[in-house]
Amino acid sequence: MLSRVADDLYWFGRYIQRAENTARAIAVHSNLVLDLPRNVAVGWSALVEILGVDDLFRARYGTGYAEADVVRFLVLDADNPGSVASSLASAREILRTVRESMPHETWEHINNVHLILQEGGERLLARSRRQDLLQHVLDAALMTYGILIASMSHDVGFQFMRLGTNLEQADMTTRIIDVRTSSLIKPRAADEALRPFQNIQWMSVLNSLTAYHMYRRHERARVRGTAVLRYLLQDREFPRSVMFCLNMIGATLPKLPPSRAAERALERTGAVVRDANIERLVESGLHDWLDEVQVGIGKLHEAIAASYFKA
Repeated sequence: MLSRVADDLYWFGRYIQRAENTARAIAVHSNLVLDLPRNVAVGWSALVEILGVDDLFRARYGTGYAEADVVRFLVLDADNPGSVASSLASAREILRTVRESMPHETWEHINNVHLILQEGGERLLARSRRQDLLQHVLDAALMTYGILIASMSHDVGFQFMRLGTNLEQADMTTRIIDVRTSSLIKPRAADEALRPFQNIQWMSVLNSLTAYHMYRRHERARVRGTAVLRYLLQDREFPRSVMFCLNMIGATLPKLPPSRAAERALERTGAVVRDANIERLVESGLHDWLDEVQVGIGKLHEAIAASYFKA
C-alpha cells in the first residue's frame, strides 16, 4: 500500500473519532449544566482544555470562556483544527481521495453531516437545538464506524484506519480524564460549591466516554472516583479505556509490516498504564502520570508515522 493512502486512512480514523468525542463532550457538559442547581456555576473552559487549544481560543474570543463562544469554537470554527466541523471536513476530504477503498455509504453519512454543519450549524448551536445537532454528528460517526467494520475488507488499509481510531481514542480518554477530574480529585477553593455534587460530576466523566452503564454493570456499586479512573484507564474489555485501545493497537501491528520502533513505543506506554497503582496516583499526582501517558501516546504516533508514512 502507498504510504500516502496508509496515512490518509490512519488520519481518517483519527478525525472521525475526534469529531465523535468532541461532540459527546459538549453534549454531556451541556446536560451537566442543566442537572446542577442554577446557583452552582460550571465553567466551559474545561472543554477547550481537553483539546489543548487554549491559546487559539483566547486569541479569538478572549479569556471569558462564555458558553456561546466555547460551543461555536468547538463545533464550527474552521480555524480550530480540533473543532467538529474541521475534523469532519478533513475526514471528508480524505474520503474524496480514497473512496474506492471504502463502502459508498461511508461518503453519504460523512457528507450529510458535513452539509448540516456548513449550511445550518450557526442557527443550531442554541441550547434548544444544540443536542439535535450534536446527535447528528454522533450518529454519523457511529454509523460510519459500524459500516466500515461490517462492510470494509479487513485488509491492510482497514488496519491503518483501526490504528488511528484506537490511538485517537486513547489520547482523548486521557485528556478527558485529566481535565474533567482535576477538580474532583483535589478541589480548589473555587470548586467548593461543586463539592456536594461530586457524584453527578463523576457520572458526567463516565458519560463523556459512554461508559456509565458499562461501568455500573462492571462494578455493581455506586460511582466512586478511584473505581471510575481504574475502569477508564485499565479495563481490558471496555472499548474506550486506554488499556483496551493500546491492546487493540498491539493486535493490529502484527498485521502490518514489522516496525520495532512502534512495538517498543507501545510496550513502554502499555507498561506505564498496566502497572499503575491508581489509588497511589490519586494521592501523589495523577496529572503528572497522565502527562507521561500522553507523551507515550505521542511517541507511539511518531513511531507509526516514521515507520509507515514517510515516503
